[in-house]
Amino acid sequence: MYHIVTKWFGVFIYNDKGVVKHLLFPKDEDELVKRLVSIKKGEVLDEEKELIKEFKDVFASDVRLANIATLIHEKKVFKDVVELKPEDYGFTLDLLNRVSSRVAEMEIKEKLEKKDLQIIQMIKSFDELKGFLNILSERLEEWKSLPSPDESINMIVQLRDEIKKTVESLEESIKEKMQEVAPNLSAVAGPLLGACLIMLAGALERLALLPSSTIQIIGAEKALFRYKHGEGTPPKHGVIFQHHLMRRVKPSQRGKVARLVAAKCATAAKADAFTKRDLTEFLKEEISSRLKEIKNV
Repeated sequence: MYHIVTKWFGVFIYNDKGVVKHLLFPKDEDELVKRLVSIKKGEVLDEEKELIKEFKDVFASDVRLANIATLIHEKKVFKDVVELKPEDYGFTLDLLNRVSSRVAEMEIKEKLEKKDLQIIQMIKSFDELKGFLNILSERLEEWKSLPSPDESINMIVQLRDEIKKTVESLEESIKEKMQEVAPNLSAVAGPLLGACLIMLAGALERLALLPSSTIQIIGAEKALFRYKHGEGTPPKHGVIFQHHLMRRVKPSQRGKVARLVAAKCATAAKADAFTKRDLTEFLKEEISSRLKEIKNV
């Protein structure tokens, strides 16, 4: 019985007597980084394919190798027999630290480049700039109400106008990015609310994994916290209250509409994150049909 295992410095075939054969990776930072990234992606390395050719009935505990070896779930095979130390093969821990740091940096960069994370930064900036724009507008109104406002007010007017243009430009960018990344959610919730839901969940995939009951009250965490500590009533909705349908129904119907919107947002997010199917028309029809039922009750 042979077992294949891959370490950061090479690939090894061993049995109950010890290592039978091995292939070491190049002692080159770039080459090691390349292989570790491939492993993290679930890819089979060329060294693994090459080494396993010479043996029959090879077992592996790594799911990644299921296509070239027989998968077993016992991870401690021959653990007492084989202890693979990198220094025994000419690899230093300092090299491991450098390679690990580079792989971690690449993972962080990859996460930052994800389009839904770009949406999160865009909607955060949009909300902050819009809030600042409202503050500036209020300040200008107060200033203009004075009998003889100072000429320096013009600087504030220019600043307000520049921020207003930036907010409008950012809004268009969010709409475009949402149409690209989450078209179903954008159609159901609207691009800005959809982006806000992604932001509060932390990522599109995280939103897709949330139950509709959580999506319904996401953004109302403070109210929920107070309720759980004996104050007030449980929140019926969070940021979903911003949905345009909430303004088209009676206050007594908002709880049902919030549940409806949350359920369809959950379906839309799953489609955008996993299946990539276009469900926009189907979801819109379902919302329209259910809304009529709610209004007629």
